[in-house]
Amino acid sequence: MISKSPSPFSVVSWRPGARSARVDAFMSRPTFDPKAESVAAELLADIRARGMAAVLDAARRIDGVSLAPARLRVSAREIEAAARAVPEETRARILEARERVADFARKSMRPDWQEATPGGGFLGERFTPLASVGVYVPGGTAPLASTVVMTATLAQVAGVPRIVACTPCGKDGTVRPEVLFAMAACGVSEIYRVGGIQAIGLLAYGAGKIAPVDKIVGPGNAYVTAAKRQVYGTVALDLVAGPSEIAVLADDSANPEWVAADLLSQAEHGSGHERSLFVTDSAKLAREVALALPRRIAGMARRAIVERVVAAGGILLVRVPDLSAGMALVNRFAPEHFELALRRPESWIPRATRAGAVFAGHWTTESAGDFAAGPSHVLPTGGAAGKFGGLTVDDFRHRTSVVRYAKSDLRDALPVIRAFADIEGLGGHRAAADVRFAKP
Repeated sequence: MISKSPSPFSVVSWRPGARSARVDAFMSRPTFDPKAESVAAELLADIRARGMAAVLDAARRIDGVSLAPARLRVSAREIEAAARAVPEETRARILEARERVADFARKSMRPDWQEATPGGGFLGERFTPLASVGVYVPGGTAPLASTVVMTATLAQVAGVPRIVACTPCGKDGTVRPEVLFAMAACGVSEIYRVGGIQAIGLLAYGAGKIAPVDKIVGPGNAYVTAAKRQVYGTVALDLVAGPSEIAVLADDSANPEWVAADLLSQAEHGSGHERSLFVTDSAKLAREVALALPRRIAGMARRAIVERVVAAGGILLVRVPDLSAGMALVNRFAPEHFELALRRPESWIPRATRAGAVFAGHWTTESAGDFAAGPSHVLPTGGAAGKFGGLTVDDFRHRTSVVRYAKSDLRDALPVIRAFADIEGLGGHRAAADVRFAKP
């Protein structure tokens, strides 16, 4: 008898405490690619040693793009031409998205604060913009103009004076005009037509007349992710993000066509390692979603890309005994994007404790978060949503604590200072406080 593998859209039954080989395999997402780590280490070392020559050699060898050093930076003339090439309606929509993101960023900025101490001094925090940031904008399978809006806008609102962007160019050296227009609209001051590991090396170490940045933000493929991991410490990072993910928790009020469309929205990104998890307590809805998926895939422009995800087991449909069990499974997955396709989603939001972003209600498709809602779409993946949050405007600012003690404040704190200095054997620390009260 020949055993057949389960259909990629067959529904798995799961309950808390149960073991499922398909669920376990789906949940397993490697945090890094060993091959990418090795390639990144070699190329970054070359960029440190040879600077601009190494960056341009890598662009020629890896991307097939031959550039002179003077051609690496996108000129003001090219940016102006890009603005003219973008249809007026498209320009308006990019500017609208930018304003939506900017408005959310302005409202979420932490304000400076200060409060008086009992003795007449004060404590507080100050927030100042970073001096420079580098924005990485992927451009392999799709020109991600939205990533420009979701990163550079936050830096612009934070007041960063130097915003540098790197993005891959075509074989002819051109960058999509929509991407260039978005960069100009969002305050990018320098644009370089380079992608991959070499872009991360350029931003982190500088090359030629290009100065390094203080922080690098933005998503990328496994090689970009590996490079970001390895330059951490030389520069600050937003987060290390991998292939896109979505989870949908639904009850029988959900529309199966809507759910299927949302699951496929993340599968079309292009790496082949994306993850889409569907969880429901409704057997009928599970069957309907299973039927809707192949039908919708057949009509997608990026069908071949999505079918790679399906073949790799990247779409999983799960039936659970109740929604509480479903929430437990989604929290275990810790998805980048999490949709609550429920009658009363508000009551479930507090229980979504391990997600990069939550989208509540049938009308809140994840793509609204990717392009229009306001929060940045740069979010943790690979289970990191259980430990880290997404990109915010405060990621582009430096926090400084401020302490001003009066004499009576220090006198009040003196017993605490002495106790910890004695515990830790740090007599110099104790002396620095005691000397201020020593009799002449």
